[in-house]
Amino acid sequence: MGGGQLPPTASVPMRATTSQSVRPSTLNPQPSTRWLDREDVLGYLLIAPVALIVLGFLAYPFGLALWLSLTDKVIGGDPRFIGLTNYERLWQNNIFQTAIKNTLIFTACSIALKLPLGFCLALLLNERIRFRKAFRSAVLLPWIVPAVLSCMAWLWMFNPNFSVLNYIIVNLGLGRGIRWVTDPNIALYSVVLVNAWRGIPFYAITLLAGMQAIPTELYEATAIDGANRWQRFRHVTLPMVMPILLITLLLSTIGTFSDFAVVYSLTGGGPMNSTQVLATFSYSTALGAGRMGEGAAVSLTMFPFLLIMLIWEVRYLARRAIA
Repeated sequence: MGGGQLPPTASVPMRATTSQSVRPSTLNPQPSTRWLDREDVLGYLLIAPVALIVLGFLAYPFGLALWLSLTDKVIGGDPRFIGLTNYERLWQNNIFQTAIKNTLIFTACSIALKLPLGFCLALLLNERIRFRKAFRSAVLLPWIVPAVLSCMAWLWMFNPNFSVLNYIIVNLGLGRGIRWVTDPNIALYSVVLVNAWRGIPFYAITLLAGMQAIPTELYEATAIDGANRWQRFRHVTLPMVMPILLITLLLSTIGTFSDFAVVYSLTGGGPMNSTQVLATFSYSTALGAGRMGEGAAVSLTMFPFLLIMLIWEVRYLARRAIA
């Protein structure tokens, strides 16, 4: 006691406090929360709220359209279940058959223009040129301008009396001008031209983003091996951007297949149904003629075509991921 030493009992509370501060429950998670440590379960849990919202906005309209297509619903009337009668009538409708043909031609021709031109524009914007940032910003203008406003400008250029395009054609001695949207033989391709003009920037910017993500070491290695510009594009650029290209192609095909604003703003489906596509025919049937059930059936005929393209795209990307 006199030597300044603590009594033996002074260390006992300290050991008790230390032993009480470390509890097994703090080292091992409770069984009720242990499943949160799995990344797959946590990932599904985090995306569940957004998935439910998106599903609500998609599932309800699709279910309602499916139900209406099986009824004889007209504006102001009560629906009555009639089964597949609307679909049977459509396949016997000549305008519906014309709309399917025009939709396929419209989509194929538009994609055939947008894909190569958008790819070439992306390659150009990926080069080190002057005012590159300004060009990248300007190239988005056709895509971000509302469709109705841009179509009004194109209608002015297509006007048979005041058309700037016809003015150029006449002054160059190439002819008397073209009836761009009033000639049934030309109107559909005029609409294709406007749709391609609006869609090329989407391809260009999306593919440009993919090209920007390609490591420069790959190009340096191929340059050391003596590869020329075409070989670098074929063996480096194209394989690296192929997944992005396929996704862009799928989204663009879906958007073009169901495009309504451009076609309706330019021609409304005319002249003589020469530009009538499934989207405009569905609108004219449901809201123009008041046959909501038949109009819903027209819109749902687009679903099998889009589903086939989606399945093909997903399977192709899955095979690439495995390879």
